[in-house]
Amino acid sequence: MVLRPSLKNCLWLSCVLRTPKAGFKSTACGALIIQSVSNDVYQNLAVEDWIHDHMDLEKKQVLFLWRNSPAVVIGRHQNPWQECNLRLLRQKNIKLARRRSGGGTVYHDLGNINLTFFTTRKKYERMENLKLVVKALKALRPQLDIHVTDRYDILLDRHYKISGTAAKLGGTSAYHHCTLLCNADKFVLSSVLKSPYKGLKSNATPSVPASVKNLFEEDPTLTSEMLLDAIAKEYATQHQIDHHITLINPADETLLPGINNKTKELQTWEWVYGKTPKFSVSTCLNMAYKDSVLDVKVNMDVKHGRIEVCNIDLPEQWLPPALHSELVKSLTGSKFCPNETTTLATTLLRVCPHDDELHSRWNLLCENMIMLM
Repeated sequence: MVLRPSLKNCLWLSCVLRTPKAGFKSTACGALIIQSVSNDVYQNLAVEDWIHDHMDLEKKQVLFLWRNSPAVVIGRHQNPWQECNLRLLRQKNIKLARRRSGGGTVYHDLGNINLTFFTTRKKYERMENLKLVVKALKALRPQLDIHVTDRYDILLDRHYKISGTAAKLGGTSAYHHCTLLCNADKFVLSSVLKSPYKGLKSNATPSVPASVKNLFEEDPTLTSEMLLDAIAKEYATQHQIDHHITLINPADETLLPGINNKTKELQTWEWVYGKTPKFSVSTCLNMAYKDSVLDVKVNMDVKHGRIEVCNIDLPEQWLPPALHSELVKSLTGSKFCPNETTTLATTLLRVCPHDDELHSRWNLLCENMIMLM
């Protein structure tokens, strides 16, 4: 594998991506292999968007290689509350990102390789891309039992999923990206991809659970660098180009003008949570208070990540009617978000009559409401 010096990378890639068509000359056609120097999920997803939006894929196909620090990535039309344990993500400081492609939810860490194949829409062929990955792995370790399924997954030993697929098809451009489980933390993976939230009803795209296995479990002599190099080499062979991987910095505005705005957009609450398809929550909170257990029925409709309709059925006299009404009124229109609900509850508590038992009841109710989020 040959890595070009970073300054030369920037100048060369800038020429490829930004120069008018007449100035491409020898670099105008063919294919290009690039690898991100960043492990930030938002920056790497932004690179995908940038290439899709700005590069002339009629002239140059692209393979983009990238790896992320711990992150959960959901599909464009998915519900994060339905797909993962958001409380655990917050506790472990694992990022949540929503990509622009469809498909299901995946867990990323540095033991996971990500590959994105960019072409025109006419040349888009995800099966061929996956066969390329399998061929590269077989060239590296012929004994591996791996194959591509009709669902565009790659299976190890006919059972374990080591790669999932998603895609975005634009008007003229397209990309197909897939994962490759090398040495990911399977305990964290299974923990964060298990939703604890009850009573959710949604038409969002659900993920399909699967048994997974790391390639390194099958062959501990492998490394991520070996796999990246093998895939890049096979891609170069099939596209008849030199086996070069060009490193890029996804924060470099001189190389990718406007990239930082794309990155910031992908981090916003409005994108990550606000793009969730409309859903409802209908559940019963079993709240232990003193020597009894109280059943509190909660029904909410959530649209664009905000509570559109809210009903909380409390036992009679458990809260003053005016305070109960004010809570429902304040929640309606607010973000379905623990931080916002905590702030709202704290603000309302300040105007409550100073009564220790009332405050205890209020805090118990709000803590349970926050657990829904």
